[in-house]
Amino acid sequence: MKEPGILYIVATPIGNLKDITLRALDVLKEVDVVACEDTRHTLKLLNAYSISKKLVSCRSANEDKAAERIVSILKDGLDVAYASDAGTPGVSDPGGRLVRAVRDEGYEVIPLPGASAFASLVSVGAFPDKAVTFEGFLSPKPGRRRKRLKELLERPEAALFYESPFRIIKLLTDIADLFPEREVLIGREMTKIHEEFLEGPVNEVLELLNSREKVKGEFSVLVSGKKKG
Repeated sequence: MKEPGILYIVATPIGNLKDITLRALDVLKEVDVVACEDTRHTLKLLNAYSISKKLVSCRSANEDKAAERIVSILKDGLDVAYASDAGTPGVSDPGGRLVRAVRDEGYEVIPLPGASAFASLVSVGAFPDKAVTFEGFLSPKPGRRRKRLKELLERPEAALFYESPFRIIKLLTDIADLFPEREVLIGREMTKIHEEFLEGPVNEVLELLNSREKVKGEFSVLVSGKKKG
């Protein structure tokens, strides 16, 4: 009788492909199936390390259905690795519903730690705040975004957000309007060729980005917490 399969949750590089861990490579080579948020994206990583595996799509839009398929694969005694497009699955990425479905069926889920935009930015933050609230992506709707920002930035701890190049100016404008005294640290295209860090009062960083002809890249934004008194 076959042993039950195992689901491995694999953190993958947020940019630089060399940031994959040795353990992650071993698991990707050894499992029977690789489930992924975007098969084309994960295929680039696998090809870079000469790994050939059967791929199964598991993205936000089909996560529940994909989870059923993955559970059936585990029932056949096969091991599965799950990787989102970049960073750690389940951290502002699909993966949470898959893990819940697999664990509810009694199968083992093993995390493989690695790259994370959250941890990367906090590691160079140098803010005095001991605690950090991780929000990820805010709502694209202006009213909801401002309401949630106000709730989070009224707290004493720092807050960390992810944002696209299409909304980064709107996010910083809202922060500057609501809390003009706050300091921010922005990581743009972290670990990639055009990696950049911008730090300072939110109005100054906003002015700098506004002065650019075009804003490009993926952004992580760390905002200082509310000072006492």
